[in-house]
Amino acid sequence: MKLTMRLKKDSYDIILKRGCLKNLYQLANIRGRKVFVLTDDGIPPEYAKTVADQCTDATVFTIPQGEASKCLKVYGQVLQAMLDFGMSRQDVLVAVGGGVVGDLGGFCAASYMRGIDFINCPTSTLAQIDSSIGGKTAIDLGETKNIVGAFWQPRAVLIDPDVLATLPRRQYVNGLAEALKAGLIADPQLYALFEKNITEHSIDQDIEQVIYRSLQVKKKIVEQDEHEHGPRAALNFGHTIGHGIEAVKGVRGRRKNGLYHGECVALGMLPMIEDKALVKRTRAIMRALGLPTRASYDKTKVLEQMHHDKKGRGDTITVIKVPGLGCWRADRIPMTDLPLLLGMEAED
Repeated sequence: MKLTMRLKKDSYDIILKRGCLKNLYQLANIRGRKVFVLTDDGIPPEYAKTVADQCTDATVFTIPQGEASKCLKVYGQVLQAMLDFGMSRQDVLVAVGGGVVGDLGGFCAASYMRGIDFINCPTSTLAQIDSSIGGKTAIDLGETKNIVGAFWQPRAVLIDPDVLATLPRRQYVNGLAEALKAGLIADPQLYALFEKNITEHSIDQDIEQVIYRSLQVKKKIVEQDEHEHGPRAALNFGHTIGHGIEAVKGVRGRRKNGLYHGECVALGMLPMIEDKALVKRTRAIMRALGLPTRASYDKTKVLEQMHHDKKGRGDTITVIKVPGLGCWRADRIPMTDLPLLLGMEAED
């Protein structure tokens, strides 16, 4: 299956096909170019090797696994390695990994020599469903997620569902939260695939359709609003609370037993669904998948992180709510109302 992200001069193909990682040389423009392959030490090394072996001049650079690598220090190390490899503006960075590798690799590509080509080969469910397309690249600053970055569209995205076979189950399910998000805001048929998972069969049997339909939702929104001035805000559903929880309780550094991104987004979606019956249905889906429907965390610290959200403007912030299945609404609320979203008393 192929989708084309239509963004005028920045348009690119999204290839969804089993085994496509082995055919990078046919599907992307890498001939006669230096290829910098970025991956992390949690990704099976054969994936990066599969890419490098198709190139005439390639190097593989491996970063530590985890969100902690999305930082200024590792960003600088990658740029230095690109410079040491002798990369020019005509060369290309290929990200082979999950969302961390894609976010960091895309930002390095955006900033090296003021921008070089970038090819994304996502290997996690989360990245295949969501973060690999759309052109948002970023690193974190301290505990604040994705606050330093750039919009930089890839030249191609190759999605090979075969690589998901090596993911731990919890990581696999973690990414499905973003697909559930897409169904809630824009695609009742995608949501229905998740409800089938409760009574009929495992969602794994529909994974290619889940990925494809999720990408269709995001593609349509990004084409309308590449730089998030309007409709693209819908994709932040669940993220205002979710990012706050992730900053406080996410898997990061020494915090090995924390929550993953998708798990935090799942927790962040539930309070923003206004239809009580839909909340009940969504909780049932999450339980069937193995996503959390509640968690203990320091609400005061989460609230503090929510005040750093990029969607804040002075004393107000935009939050995304779902009044019913397949639709969404952006509400601008006072910052003082944020505690209410967490079930706390409003600030004076």
